[in-house]
Amino acid sequence: MKFQKKRAATKQEIPTASMPDIVFMLLLFFMVTTTLREVDILVQFKLPEAEAIEKIENKRLISYIYVGNNERIQLNDNIVQLEEVKDIMYKKRVELPNVIVSLRIDKNSSMGIVTDIQQELRKADARRINYSAMLKQ
Repeated sequence: MKFQKKRAATKQEIPTASMPDIVFMLLLFFMVTTTLREVDILVQFKLPEAEAIEKIENKRLISYIYVGNNERIQLNDNIVQLEEVKDIMYKKRVELPNVIVSLRIDKNSSMGIVTDIQQELRKADARRINYSAMLKQ
């Protein structure tokens, strides 16, 4: 004669009462920690290639200046004239003293436009400059 154990007929369910709280906390966490892209790129450019590049860790300190293949200058979301770079970057530097200006310049642009932008940045006392490039394949 074989003995069989009787099993309980009730099923054990996972409690879901706190699930909305957990989902809300996760949603809030990702909303707070996510950074959204702030600038729409209005100029077309292709970065030059470099054999060695270094990444900047703190992206919040970076202000980008884009120079397109037709030498149009974009700062923030606006196309600007060369003369406006000094005033805009001076205001930015006053707000954020450790700002790093990252120049994203088309590889076919003339060196004259780069020099002119550098001179305007000197006048604005924005001396921390980074030159963006792509890693050579």
